[in-house]
This record gives sequence, C-alpha cells and structure tokens, in this order.
Amino acid sequence: MAQNGSSTTTESEKLLLNHHTEKHFTAGEIVRDIIIGVSDGLTVPFALAAGLSGANAPSSIVLTAGIAEVAAGAISMGLGGYLAANSEADHYMRELKREQEEIIAVPDTEAAEVAEILSEYGIEPHEYRPVVNALRKNPQAWLDFMMKFELGLEKPNPRRAVHSALTIAFAYIIGGIVPLSPYMFIPEATKAVVGSVIVTLIALLIFGYAKGRFTGNQPIKSALQTALIGAIASAAAFGMAKAVQG
Repeated sequence: MAQNGSSTTTESEKLLLNHHTEKHFTAGEIVRDIIIGVSDGLTVPFALAAGLSGANAPSSIVLTAGIAEVAAGAISMGLGGYLAANSEADHYMRELKREQEEIIAVPDTEAAEVAEILSEYGIEPHEYRPVVNALRKNPQAWLDFMMKFELGLEKPNPRRAVHSALTIAFAYIIGGIVPLSPYMFIPEATKAVVGSVIVTLIALLIFGYAKGRFTGNQPIKSALQTALIGAIASAAAFGMAKAVQG
C-alpha cells in the first residue's frame, strides 16, 4: 500500500509540474542597462533642448547641440557601463583567488563554513557531512560552492563589459532621438519645444510603464514617476534659460 501511495504521489507531483510553468525573468542585467541608457537618453537631451528653446535658440542650433550631447552622452554612459562591469569582474576574481588560498591554507575552517551554510538551510549534520566530504575531494566544486553560497557571487560573463557598454550607449541614443525629433521638422524652436514635450512625456510614460512591468513594480506608478522626473528636469532647464536671458 505504501508503494502504491508513493507511486500515486509521484504521479501527482509529475502532473503538477507538467501543468506548472514558472515565468522568471532572467535578463536582469540587460534590462538594467537598457533602463539606465533610455532614462538618461530621454531626460538629458530633453532638458537641454528645452533650455535652449527657452533661450530662443533656433531649431537648427537646438538640434546641433542635442546631437552633440547625445553622441557625447552615449560614449560617456557606455564607458561608465564598461568600467562598472569590469569592476564587478575584478571583484569576482579577487574573491575567487582569496577563496582558493583559504581552501588550501585552512581546509578545516572552510569545511566548517560549508557545514554552517548547509545547516542554515535546515540540513541535519548526518545529511551534510557526506556533502562536506565530497566537496573536500573536489576542490573546484568546493570553490564554486563557496563563491555562490558564502559570498553570493556568480561567475561573470567575460563579454559582459562590452555588452553592457554597447547596450547602454545604443539605449541612450534611442532615448535621445525622441526629444530632438520635433526640431528636425519644425524650424521655430518655440513651437518645436511643444512637440518635444508631448512626444517625450508620452515616451517617458511608456518607458516608465514598461520598466515597472519588467522590474516587478507598479507599472502605472512607475510611468507617472518617470514622466514627472522628466517634466521637472525640462521645466527647470527651460526656466533657468529664461531667467538667464532676462
């Protein structure tokens, strides 16, 4: 009877697993880079264009200055992403080297740390001792275990720095094109700035909503917050330009 019950349970578990599909979002680093690039790309050129429009600069000047800013901003932001990813990789390698040295120099202490980590997961001593012994016989597995469960570090992708730089830079360019687009078609900056405000606020709302969906936050709240930040930045730049001109 016990065997039949066990078999029934196993079949039920398999059925549940077949019908249950977990939808976890795993592209966190890429999304983070896109968010960084697009948010700055929408906001900074938007504020610059509004400020120049407030100073009564013609659309050609606003567009020229905006394109120059987008180019410089994309390079700067991309370089920042590259350096940040490189720093993460350097940190991982430093910690990896330190763990390697500790496993060789103080294996008993490291084995005790493995036992402590496993006990925190509710694993009893008679259950985790074989695991500890197995890890001591496999230094690479031991090292991987310590890096993940003691330090919480995952091995970085060796191409992460380049990918991060390119993603942020292109996202910045895409974001920067939006507030500048009306100046490409409307010669008078005072009229173009109205179009810029409209298209940029719409883009900020859409971007904020998408960001909220991807990051697990409230999409509508995220959309309103993102649009509000962009509006404040552009209004401040426009007002300052008017004040200086006056």
